[in-house]
Amino acid sequence: MEEKVVKTLNWYYYGTMVLALIALVVMYYMLSRGVFEPLDPQSEAGSTLQFAVIIVALMAIPLGLYLIKWQKPQTLEKYQKLATARILMIGLVMPASIIIYYYLGAYRPMMWVAAIAAIAWYFTKPTLGKLEQEMKPKDPNAEDY
Repeated sequence: MEEKVVKTLNWYYYGTMVLALIALVVMYYMLSRGVFEPLDPQSEAGSTLQFAVIIVALMAIPLGLYLIKWQKPQTLEKYQKLATARILMIGLVMPASIIIYYYLGAYRPMMWVAAIAAIAWYFTKPTLGKLEQEMKPKDPNAEDY
């Protein structure tokens, strides 16, 4: 059963990476072909977009990394839901910041936000060892799931 949960979580994990790569390729193509006019990063709209992505990253990354320790799942189904939420919360910051990076005309600070999200995303990789560690009760005498 644990292997099935890890396999399902891997679909979400690698799906977020594919989504980030698609965002990267599509936005690069659109910017290089002149499909849209880049927004000035110093304008009010550009500053608002930057602020929004940074705030979302500042909230989603720590919350996502701490989610399972905070909720303490007792069943595999609950663990799968929380791990999926963790992967999506952190993983979707990457494509969002890549899109804003290109939308602001390759504004470098947004790529740093994507890089920070990618590093955090790496720590959400589902493995059997991580599942067992996170599901292990704090009390060694307590029963397992």
